[in-house]
Amino acid sequence: MHAFITDTSFDSRLRSTISAAWAVFARKVGSTLIPINKEASMQLQYAFVLKQLLPMALQHPDERAEIELEPGVNMGTGSNNIDILVHGASASGETKIAIEMKCYRKIAASGRTRGAHDIFMKDVYEDLHVLEQYVAQGVASRGVALVMNDLERFVNPKAKDGKCWTYDTSHGHTFQGGHFTVPVGGKDVNIQLARSYTFNWEKFGQFWFCELEGRCPQELPRPHMPSVERRYPIPGIGNYGGIAAPVQEAS
Repeated sequence: MHAFITDTSFDSRLRSTISAAWAVFARKVGSTLIPINKEASMQLQYAFVLKQLLPMALQHPDERAEIELEPGVNMGTGSNNIDILVHGASASGETKIAIEMKCYRKIAASGRTRGAHDIFMKDVYEDLHVLEQYVAQGVASRGVALVMNDLERFVNPKAKDGKCWTYDTSHGHTFQGGHFTVPVGGKDVNIQLARSYTFNWEKFGQFWFCELEGRCPQELPRPHMPSVERRYPIPGIGNYGGIAAPVQEAS
C-alpha cells in the first residue's frame, strides 16, 4: 500500500502524496491521456492530479491540506513565484512544501524546433537552488523539483563534451552540492547548492520523468530507477565552477 495512506506522520503523508501524484501524472502523460506542450500545461495538469489525491492523505479531523498555484514570496533579494505550494495543517503544526517544475519539449508550443539545451539543464539546477532558498528562509519546510522532457540526450547522452554538462542531468548522476559558475547563454551563473541530489529518470511513452529533493550530503543516495536502459557510474564530488579546465562548447 502506498505511503501516502500508510504513513503515521501527516507531514510524511503529504510528501508521499506529491510522489503519488507525480507517478499518476507521468503514466497519463506517457500514454497521451494528458497532453503537455509546455511548462504551463504541465503545472496545471499536475496540480489537478495532486488536488484529487490530497484529500485521501487526510486521516484525522484536525488535518487539512490545499494547494496554491504561483504564490508570490519575498526572498529578500526580490520576489519569486513558487510553481505550486502545498499547505498542510494538523494539531501537530503547519507544513508547507514548495514544488518547482521544468518541462522540455523538442517541439515548442509554437510548432518550431526548440534549442537551448544548455539553458534547460542550467535551469533545472537553478530550481534546486531556489528550493533550497525557500527552505533556508522559512518559506517552505521542504522543496521538490519535478522535471520532464522528451529529449533522450538529457538522460542518456552519447558523450558529455560541452560545458553544459557542468549541469549534468543524466540518469544516475549524483553530486554532493557545490558552487556552479559556468556561464550559459552568454550570462553569468551563480548557483550554490548545499544538499545532495541524484537524477533517477523513469520513461513512460516518449517522455522521461524525474523527481528531485535535496538530501544532507552524508545521507546515502536513493536506489536508481530500473527503467532507463543505459546508466552511468555515480561520480564523486565534481568541479562545477570557473576553476575547471576549459572545455569545448556544447555540440
